[in-house]
Amino acid sequence: MNHLLFTLAILGVFTLLNAYISRRFIAHLDIHLRYKRVFRLFLYLNLLGIFLYILARYYTNVPSWLYFLLSLPIGVLFLFFSTAVIYDITLFTLPMSHNRRNFFKRSLDITALATATAVTIKAIDNARFVELEKVDIQIKNLKKIYKIVQISDVHIGGLIDKEFIKNIVTRVNATQPDIVVITGDLVDTNIENAQEALDELKYLESKYGTFYIVGNHEYFHGIKEIIEYVKSLDIRVLENENVYIGNNGEGFNLAGVYDVFGYRKGVYIPHLNRALKGKKDAPTVLLAHQPRYIEEVREGVDLILSGHTHGGQLYPFKFLVQIVQPYISGLHQHNENLQIYVNKGTGYWGPPMRLGSSAEITEIQLIPKY
Repeated sequence: MNHLLFTLAILGVFTLLNAYISRRFIAHLDIHLRYKRVFRLFLYLNLLGIFLYILARYYTNVPSWLYFLLSLPIGVLFLFFSTAVIYDITLFTLPMSHNRRNFFKRSLDITALATATAVTIKAIDNARFVELEKVDIQIKNLKKIYKIVQISDVHIGGLIDKEFIKNIVTRVNATQPDIVVITGDLVDTNIENAQEALDELKYLESKYGTFYIVGNHEYFHGIKEIIEYVKSLDIRVLENENVYIGNNGEGFNLAGVYDVFGYRKGVYIPHLNRALKGKKDAPTVLLAHQPRYIEEVREGVDLILSGHTHGGQLYPFKFLVQIVQPYISGLHQHNENLQIYVNKGTGYWGPPMRLGSSAEITEIQLIPKY
C-alpha cells in the first residue's frame, strides 16, 4: 500500500511537471504544429517511462540495458522542467518591439532546446565517474594521524551492480586506509537482489576494519535483513553504539546512529546517548546518515560524517535539498567544537545523471590540532 501511494503521488507530481512544460514551453516555441505534437508525444512516452521505471525498481527484474533506458526519464523531465521555468521567465524580459521580439524569441527557442539537450547528455556522462576527494581535518586532542575512507549512498540495485562495487573496492583498497566507513543508503533493493554486489565488500582492506550505518533507504527494503547480511560480511554495523579505533591512549571513538527516518517508522530509532555511552576519553567521530542529525548533537562529538544529499545530484535540485538539510557537501565548521563532512554520494539515486555534483570516494586524514 505504501509503495502504491508513493507511486501515485510521484506520478501526480510528474504529470503536473509535464503539463507545465507543454503549456509554458512547447506551446510558445516558434516551430511547426507537427513538431509540437512530436515533442508532446515524447513527453507522454517519457512519463510512461517513469511509470515503468517505478515498476522495474520495486516489482520486476529487467535487463540492465532496459533498466538504464527506463531510469533516464525522471532526469530528462526534471532538466526540461528547469529549462521551461527559465524560458518562461526570460520571455517577460524580451524587447517589446515586434521585430526585435521575434528575433530574440527565435534565438531563445533555439538556445533553450539546444541547452536542454546538451545538459541532459552531459549529466548522463558525469554519472559515469567517481572522483577521489581528499580532505584533511584537524581534530583537537588527537594523538596521531588516521586515514578514514568514506563511501556513502551507493544505492545497490538497478545499475549499481557487482562490477560497480568491485571497482569501488579496488579504488578504496589502493588508498591503504586505517578504516573504511559506509554512511548509509548502501542498499536500495530487496536483499536477495543485492547479495551478489554486497559480497564484493568482503574484499575491502583496512587496518581496523569496515564500519557501516543504515540510511533512510534501508528502511524501505527490509532493514533487519540488510543489517544481518552486512554483518555476515565481517562488516561492523554501528547500531547506536561506539567502538575505539587505534591503540589505547592514542586512538579515537567511532560512533554510529540509526537514521532519523526511524522516527517516522517507529523502529531502529537513532539515540545519541546510547551511541556515546561508555566511550573513552578521546576524540569522537560520529557516523550519521543525514546532515540534519547535527541539530541533535550538543556535545561529546568532534566530527560528524554524513551523506544522504548526493550534493544535490542534479543542479539546481540542490536548492530544494537545502530546505531540509543544513549542509549539502564538503567540510563545515558547525560550531567551535564540532565539524561535519558531507559526502556527495558514491553512487546515485534514480536517473544515472549528475550535474554540478560529482560522485565521490572520500579520503579523510584526521590530523592532530595543536
